[in-house]
Amino acid sequence: MKSSRLLIGEGIVLLAGLSTGGGGLAYAQALPDSNKAEIQELRQQLVALSKRLDELTANQSRSTAQGAAQIQKTSSMQSAQVSPATAQPVTAYAQATVAAPGTVAEEGSSDWGHDMPPRVKQVLAALGNMEFYGNLDLSVDYATKGLQSSYVRPDGTRVFPQGNMGWMPDVSSNLSYIGVRGKHDFGSPQFSFIYQLETQLDVSATAGSANSNSAQDTTVKGALTSRNSFVGFSSPTWGALKIGKTDAPYKNSTQRMNPFSGMPGDYATIMGNTGGDNRVEFGTRLDHAIWYESPNFHGFTFNALVSPGQNRGWDNSTQAMGESDCTGGNVPGSGGTPAACNDGSYGTAYSANIAYTHGPLYVTAAYELHRDVNRTSDVMNTPAAAASADGTDPNDVGNEWAFKVGAQYTFPTATTVSGIYEWMRREIPAYLEAQNERSRNGFWLAITQVFSPRDSASFGWAHAGSTPGDPGQHNTAPADPNAIGIANPPNAANMFTFLYRHSFDKYLSVYANYAFVINEANAHYALGAGGRSVTYDCHDGSSISQGAPFCFAGGHPMAVSVGVNYKF
Repeated sequence: MKSSRLLIGEGIVLLAGLSTGGGGLAYAQALPDSNKAEIQELRQQLVALSKRLDELTANQSRSTAQGAAQIQKTSSMQSAQVSPATAQPVTAYAQATVAAPGTVAEEGSSDWGHDMPPRVKQVLAALGNMEFYGNLDLSVDYATKGLQSSYVRPDGTRVFPQGNMGWMPDVSSNLSYIGVRGKHDFGSPQFSFIYQLETQLDVSATAGSANSNSAQDTTVKGALTSRNSFVGFSSPTWGALKIGKTDAPYKNSTQRMNPFSGMPGDYATIMGNTGGDNRVEFGTRLDHAIWYESPNFHGFTFNALVSPGQNRGWDNSTQAMGESDCTGGNVPGSGGTPAACNDGSYGTAYSANIAYTHGPLYVTAAYELHRDVNRTSDVMNTPAAAASADGTDPNDVGNEWAFKVGAQYTFPTATTVSGIYEWMRREIPAYLEAQNERSRNGFWLAITQVFSPRDSASFGWAHAGSTPGDPGQHNTAPADPNAIGIANPPNAANMFTFLYRHSFDKYLSVYANYAFVINEANAHYALGAGGRSVTYDCHDGSSISQGAPFCFAGGHPMAVSVGVNYKF
């Protein structure tokens, strides 16, 4: 359909032909006298239309110039307000004013999509509200699990780790991902439908199920929407309500205090990690969840999440409905256990945090609860276990919770100091405390010094306190075969880590990270825990065909990592 402006233009051309020289003039002179009055009237209309067209053109030119000046002024103000040290990468779009489907653009508009089909306009409008983002992080590492060549068990038996336990190089994709997010305003600009779809990128490896000699995981981390993905509604006045899967508020509350995220020295080696190894219980992503994020109230923010258990088993020993694996990172059959959800699977999870920000100060408190966590595979030598059909103690199902407080302050010297103290507890009957390695305290201290707009260095220290008990791993099994576990074991641990980062701009940087864990005799904390593609844990190189991989406590894993990071 031709616009009204085009029709005006065609009328002007026709009238010009009727009133000026050439064939048009000869044709007008040949008309009868009775039509001369009509010709004169058309000439008058031509003059009026020409004046109106000139006015519209002049108005359009002034509006375009004013709009360009305002955009340039706004852009300059925004650039002046954003500090290079805190600016976040954004996606720029070539935007154009697109008329709503089924409507006609205003007369005089210079919109290039004026005559575009409505469906194309809808697609462009949707793309204009979308942002593509991502994180590419790859490193070359040189690491060791730090295990001895042999160990003597409490019963006098000598055991030998199998495989290469010494230094070994590797290439790791460190939490690389890509995503798209956007919003659709409706009803009012203050009310929006929001969405996000995010997936992990296995840049240095082929995407597939995460199988190893210690875990047979059927989930595909590189599949579409394997990471934080949701839909929801938001408003700047009342906050946002979302549904999908996400990093829990407990994790997000202190993530800013972890400059080593995705590296071997990630604080998840100890923080939120109840039993050591490479699985982090309180600092992870929660599936099938619904959560609320508050707006900023004079510096205060609040977030709360609930993840329904979706589990038909009274003891959560089955997979949650709609999930491919057990809840809580409990992969069925891992570590030689029975193919059941009895090594950390839980029901409903709750997570929340409150935070306050004022200038260089940030403080937060966070809490998370996992209902009825099933760890029956840890206990085999109780009367209840002997009486059960599968040889496990049904009483080893209990709630687990974690609480932490954290603070961060940036001094005028560009020195940022962060600290976290954490309590984690498992609620089970007293007679099972001798195998309870899930209740402990811990802390994290980190210092980051910025030397220049492009260079910074960070140092971190994480400490895990001892626990009430230990179920007994391969080299720590109790001498008494009838013992439930080991009471008050020596299983504290410390991690020290150092990072140097050089940034070329706000998108691209290179870094070097060194990390070292000192495990006491019964501890088995692992470097790189928390989602990194390559970890350095307590398991040796034995194969599944040999029955199970063996976990040797007391190791001193160490790693050096050099990597490149690009955010967009």
